Amino acid sequence: MTRDWSRFSHRDPVGQLSADPWLTAPTLHRLVEALRADGTEVRLVGGCVRDGLLRRPVTDVDLATPDRPEVVTALLERAGISTVPWARGLAHGTVLAVVDETPFEVTTLRRDVACDGRHADVAFTDDWMADAGRRDFTINALSATPEGAVYDYHDGMTDLAAGRIRFVGRAVERIREDALRMLRFVRFQAHYGQGAADPEALGACQAMAATVAGLSGERIRTELLKTLAAPDPAGALLLMRRARLLEHVLPEAEHFGTLRMLAFLETRGVVAPGVAPDPLRRLGAVVRGGEAGTTALAARLRLSRAETRRLVGIAATPRPLRPRADMGEADRRRLLDRIGPDLFRDLCLVDWAAERDNRGHTDSARSLRWMAHLEGAAAFAPPPFPLKGGDLIAAGVPRGPKVGRTLSRLRDWWLAEGYRPDRDALLARARETAGADAGTRHGR
Repeated sequence: MTRDWSRFSHRDPVGQLSADPWLTAPTLHRLVEALRADGTEVRLVGGCVRDGLLRRPVTDVDLATPDRPEVVTALLERAGISTVPWARGLAHGTVLAVVDETPFEVTTLRRDVACDGRHADVAFTDDWMADAGRRDFTINALSATPEGAVYDYHDGMTDLAAGRIRFVGRAVERIREDALRMLRFVRFQAHYGQGAADPEALGACQAMAATVAGLSGERIRTELLKTLAAPDPAGALLLMRRARLLEHVLPEAEHFGTLRMLAFLETRGVVAPGVAPDPLRRLGAVVRGGEAGTTALAARLRLSRAETRRLVGIAATPRPLRPRADMGEADRRRLLDRIGPDLFRDLCLVDWAAERDNRGHTDSARSLRWMAHLEGAAAFAPPPFPLKGGDLIAAGVPRGPKVGRTLSRLRDWWLAEGYRPDRDALLARARETAGADAGTRHGR
């Protein structure tokens, strides 16, 4: 029998989503039909509603339903929609559905029973208002029908229009439920906020900042990198410092001016391949410390090996191996060959940003040189080196370490000459070098 779920809505819709492509996608329509097959009310929740109202790109669409996870799974199976086993998700009432390779999270309405600051024990409910009340911020507590009618139980639409990031209910209680919400507050302020931070939210963060120490490195890393992707990452970290969170999360942060300049270069100052907002590059730009300290930071944030190598390269590459604005084309090719174009690009942007911050003004001539380096990195694709160690041995170079040293010198010369010397020219230079070395040994 069809059930009437409207008695749990408590209020009428107060807004309407535009019929943008994400909302009218056939994949979403098929999923909604499956979930509504027995008459259950289904709504879109969270970020897709928030970003849809702002007309920002929507990439992930989450749905909620009063049906229990086992009922949701049965409805999807009946409609021929596959689900992905996800033990952690099921424990919190979430089923991961895949429609034509597009993933959707479908979550049963919940209310919090108990929280320890890191995890929440939840109970299922059929009350939409109770589900909205357990969310972190008013702008994330919005829900909408698949037809676009928006429900708002906590004045989230007003806050969204004003750029105000406000906790649902009392900020202290929301933070006590999950300390990560303090970092999320900074992140959402950085991406959606306008003007000063909400005083109640900021005060609650200042009072409870030390509790972030109980969070895992993985959760902190995720929030930190998302925060660093904001249009003004330096301002976001300074807000984090004002909230007394930075000393617990990223005490290594120091170079805020460099970070601000880097964000400018990545977003407006430079148009070149590989130049775009990059959270890991921004992290490397703002932290102080050598190789050991940066490696320890990466371990604390549970970065992958590749991420660790990149972060250490950005933050701790010694000065002789970093690009300079006045570096010539030959030296640029040598350095590109030694450290690779990706790290070279990162270092160019970070060191250029640091230079702009330190000088306090723009030097157009130096800017052109930095741009030339970035263009050189994008175009760097040397042909295969024409010589191998066996060629040198055949030409009379004694086996042993000298082969490697000679090969390295010849490659440097080949790079400096713009890859023009061929195999014969390289062998001839090897013989000249060997003769000169022999003359030196015999006192000539």
